[in-house]
Amino acid sequence: MENTKLPVILITAGDPNGIGYEVILKTFADTHIFELCRPVVYGNMAVAQKHLQTLDTNLVEVPMTVINNPTEAQEGKLCFINCYDDNLRLDIGQSTKEGGQASYLSLQRAVQDIKQYGIKLLVTAPINKENIQSEQFHYSGHTEFLTDVFQANNSLMMMASQQMIVALVSNHVPLSKVPLHINEERILSKLKLLNRSLELNFRRKKSRIAVLALNPHAGDNDLLGTEESQIIKPAIKRAIEEGINAFGPYSADGFFGSGHYRHFDAILAMYHDQGLIAFKAVDMDGVNFTAGLPIIRTSPDHGTAYEIAGKNEACCLSFKHATLMALDICRIRMEEEKLRRGAMKNEE
Repeated sequence: MENTKLPVILITAGDPNGIGYEVILKTFADTHIFELCRPVVYGNMAVAQKHLQTLDTNLVEVPMTVINNPTEAQEGKLCFINCYDDNLRLDIGQSTKEGGQASYLSLQRAVQDIKQYGIKLLVTAPINKENIQSEQFHYSGHTEFLTDVFQANNSLMMMASQQMIVALVSNHVPLSKVPLHINEERILSKLKLLNRSLELNFRRKKSRIAVLALNPHAGDNDLLGTEESQIIKPAIKRAIEEGINAFGPYSADGFFGSGHYRHFDAILAMYHDQGLIAFKAVDMDGVNFTAGLPIIRTSPDHGTAYEIAGKNEACCLSFKHATLMALDICRIRMEEEKLRRGAMKNEE
């Protein structure tokens, strides 16, 4: 089939013993997605075929091929770049050292090709944050790794669905260390990045952003903590002075429990579980988007799910949404760039 200008989207397979391959294969069993992009999976096609044996027989029809680099991506096929051996030992449903190494090799090669070939779209299937640790990978997750390797000055972990957008001041940080990551400058920088991302990637201008408190009852006038009065409120004040529609700080339990979140375009939470418990209670099929990178990176909002791996029980909706969101953001940016260039031409 003749090659087209459909965008190339890179996909890392994640932990081969988790549900990564399953959700990838199920996503592209919907062949309509091939009309939108040319997907390239960084993993191993033989390993994917082994996973295929555990799934519905109709998925056997997914057209697959091996290529050498993303410039060879073909329309209408799920292309694979083999990053590790065909005979990789699989222990589906278990965390293994081999699985962690395979996860890293996929990610490393994808990043290398992004830099070499100028690819802008990346979707990452889940890794195990423990077994991937090595001398080469010493990060608490994809977000931190990608922020470093792309030398981003600042990045923001965002969870997005039609019901809610939640961003985090601190990402994968032990709860006992969260207060060390909460300061006025950091909150302000995250608010700026969130506000800019809503406009650039989601076409939400003049967004209303809710900021959550750190302490119960928003500190109860300093009775339960002083972070609200000394750190969070001053950060919100400065954000407002810079033209950002920021509100708060709100006590998280009442904010979500009352449905108050529906009145805002996005929410800035102080730490991981504060924002993500509410997000996933509302929608388990949302998308993890990393703002602030020079590329568009999304991922499903779940982990390796070893407990259901290999049982044909994994739902692919979050991964499918991640793929479609990456493509939507790419389209939005291209359209905005076209409008900008048109405006500049008219001014000449």
